[in-house]
Amino acid sequence: MNGKIFIIEDEPSIIQLVQHNLEKEGFIVSSSENGNEGLKQLKKFEPNLLLLDWMLPDLSGIEICKNIRKDNKFKSLPIIMLTAKGEEEDKIKGLDSGVDDYLTKPFSFNELLARIKAILRRSNPEIVSDNLEYQDLFLDRIEKRVFRNKKEIKLGPTEFRLLEFFLMNPKRVYSRDQILENVWPNNVNVESRTIDVHIRRLRQSINIDDTKELIRTVRASGYSLI
Repeated sequence: MNGKIFIIEDEPSIIQLVQHNLEKEGFIVSSSENGNEGLKQLKKFEPNLLLLDWMLPDLSGIEICKNIRKDNKFKSLPIIMLTAKGEEEDKIKGLDSGVDDYLTKPFSFNELLARIKAILRRSNPEIVSDNLEYQDLFLDRIEKRVFRNKKEIKLGPTEFRLLEFFLMNPKRVYSRDQILENVWPNNVNVESRTIDVHIRRLRQSINIDDTKELIRTVRASGYSLI
């Protein structure tokens, strides 16, 4: 998986536990312990799903949710509310504010993961799919194998992640900074020329048997699948 999940939660122990386990599942995760700062970071991070605590030291989760739903870019962002408030009236209030699901603390990570996958299957099915396909390219996420025209292509781990990232949003142009954030999320020392080197390796690997070029360079913008 290569989906992006943002967490706004004021309990560091919960953030640490959830983030660690989500990253083991292949998600890219970022977080904030503060509502106002979390809103700013979320809009830069552009996640596929938000895990949102109800009780925060500044803005409440309800206020954050209402703020997000007013933004055209994020009004459809899936949101799961995490809270100690378990009464039916509280759940109704949370759902009425625009959240997609509601999980009462304490919760098991397995239940949280199941709910995340259920929501993403509806909103972004490619994120939780085991396979990605585009034209004559086929990528198997479980076995970590790639095929073009049914012929297997051997890729290194970085090139595999690059291709997986491009396949999730074909034809969308990504800047080098966006590629860095999504493919090298924990390595802030990667330089732009390093990205170019891996793009070149990926091109060389997938352009087999005189097949057409699938990765295009957009001058002053970045890269995309054709």
